[in-house]
Amino acid sequence: MLIDDYVAELDGALSGPHGPKRDLVVEARDSLIDTADALEAGGLERAEAERLAVAEFGAVHEVAPGYQAELTAVAGRRLGVLLFISVPITVAMWSVLWRLYPGTDQAWLSQPWWYAPASRLLDLVQLGTGLYGGLVLFALSRGSRWIRRPRLATRSLGVLVFASLPITAGLGMLMTYGMDSPNTLHGLPSVVANLVTSAMWAIQLYGATRCVRITRTSLTEAR
Repeated sequence: MLIDDYVAELDGALSGPHGPKRDLVVEARDSLIDTADALEAGGLERAEAERLAVAEFGAVHEVAPGYQAELTAVAGRRLGVLLFISVPITVAMWSVLWRLYPGTDQAWLSQPWWYAPASRLLDLVQLGTGLYGGLVLFALSRGSRWIRRPRLATRSLGVLVFASLPITAGLGMLMTYGMDSPNTLHGLPSVVANLVTSAMWAIQLYGATRCVRITRTSLTEAR
């Protein structure tokens, strides 16, 4: 197998964030070319030098798992950073808005019995998600030497997002529209806050989908 064929096969075997994946593949290609250049300088034909360089580098099925593990960790770290930053920002944004633009007195006075528990549960779910994102980020970076299965950490983060977002959205809708007098924000503050929240959720879902897809691919290959 020549270098271009090998690199194409390696690229097809890997799944992960585009930038880091491209860097790993380019790094592998550069290493192969350097080896082939040295062998060619030693007197081998170019094709033979490339085939020998590829043979020394290792078969794709032997090399790919190491590269894939790194890409899986990168995806997990990215989602961890996103959750650790975006979730507290979203919570703080809505807290500030409700202080600056409080709902009507009637809405607050007619709060049902479940409003306070629902509010506390919403805070716990959001802050717990952000905290877990920070823990996974640490585990996949500085704590990576003690993590034997980074794939599981990355996958658990993606699954957590899929589980927490419906709960967060449901509780938010319940607290806003579930009372006799809906406790809603009006005007520009509401539009901006909802746009920011929706953008954050969309990015989180994208990152979670990628994490779950990557780890599913890794699990299939491991089997």
